[in-house]
Amino acid sequence: MKTTTFSPKKFLFVSRWGETLDIAYSTSLEGHKVKMYIEDRSSREIGFGFVKKVQNWNAHVDWADIIIFDYTGFGQQCEDLRASGKFVIGGTRYTDNLELDRDFGQSELKKHGVKTLPYKEFFSFQEAIKYIEQNPNSYVIKPCGETQELKQLLFVGSDDEGLDVIRVLKAYERSWGDDFGTFQLQRKVKGVEISASAFFNGTEFLYPINITFEHKKFFPKELGVSTGEMGSSMFWVNESPIFDATLKKFESTLAKQKFVGHIDINCIVNGKGIYPLEFTSRFGYPQVSIQRAGINEPVGELLYKIATRQKFKINVKKGFQVGAFIVVPPFPYDDKKTFELFSKDAVVVFKKNVKEGVHPFHLKMVNNEWLITGNTGVPVLVTGTGITMKEAQKMMYNRIQNIIINNSYYRTDIGDRWFEDSDKLWSWGLL
Repeated sequence: MKTTTFSPKKFLFVSRWGETLDIAYSTSLEGHKVKMYIEDRSSREIGFGFVKKVQNWNAHVDWADIIIFDYTGFGQQCEDLRASGKFVIGGTRYTDNLELDRDFGQSELKKHGVKTLPYKEFFSFQEAIKYIEQNPNSYVIKPCGETQELKQLLFVGSDDEGLDVIRVLKAYERSWGDDFGTFQLQRKVKGVEISASAFFNGTEFLYPINITFEHKKFFPKELGVSTGEMGSSMFWVNESPIFDATLKKFESTLAKQKFVGHIDINCIVNGKGIYPLEFTSRFGYPQVSIQRAGINEPVGELLYKIATRQKFKINVKKGFQVGAFIVVPPFPYDDKKTFELFSKDAVVVFKKNVKEGVHPFHLKMVNNEWLITGNTGVPVLVTGTGITMKEAQKMMYNRIQNIIINNSYYRTDIGDRWFEDSDKLWSWGLL
């Protein structure tokens, strides 16, 4: 583990579900003092034994040198803390709305001169069904607000007349009724799904920027339900036509908002253009941990420099980084009984005592053993790096073979998309 080249700092991590455990733990191993608060009650055991846990983050604000918020929804608190003179990594009310209010996010893209896909927002399933019947096409169902956190509800239609989307909307109406909230129907377009992201220091974007390919479906070859994430592949670049056509146009707006943190925009691209889908105006998961695998400087030092609004170039590895989640039941579903029966307190066993490239997520540590906790069944992320994608994949899957977790499963094709997608992106002039 690298050690910091500057005096130890005090980091307070304010987390929604404990997703930044890996970053907090790494920061503590570098010699910094770390405290972590988790808002979600059922997730509060996460991190026990790894880092010092606190029950009320507000009580530790004065103690902290840097405060890090790991999710959207804390924008007002971040703004207030910055106004009081604290160093904060986190959102603003504006960037919260970019992610949480899909309609607002799309309108801001148009306002900044970014091409968008046709979409329409609905409050009623019947209105949406009627709209598809009158405008037959292939669509994507995108829940808005808090419902969008249930990733398996996002549905990508394949029927050219939208008949499959109509069937899903009818099923949602039966199971959710009026509790579903607002949602969007967005016109589906064929192409390569890709995201561009960067850290922002309150004034400008920091380079290099990150290009990520997410693998959201449950099974290999993009089969099954959407999970949010099963793994990602990525690389760092100093220039990107996709970044320039999207996020770069928001630089002055983010500076005006005094945003300090990480922001990502997910897109579909093809030979006709670049079409932004949605913002993630915070750390992405597992994106930030895979990014860490490709960053050569200590994570605590990196976070400190970003929070204190320094201008610098991030020291990154050449080549590629990949990461895959190893998950357990009931993932990707929410089933407390199944989790307690099959997964709770199960031990993460290492055949050889080598933990490099293994990132703790929903874990606690008891007597130096890593035990599964939380309630969703996402114990670890495993990463690999290499000059080529195949080298990075080989390192990651070799590391996975060193881990034994009862009833665990993972995708065996993380990174495979690159070999076809890269040819398309080169031909379209987007790499």
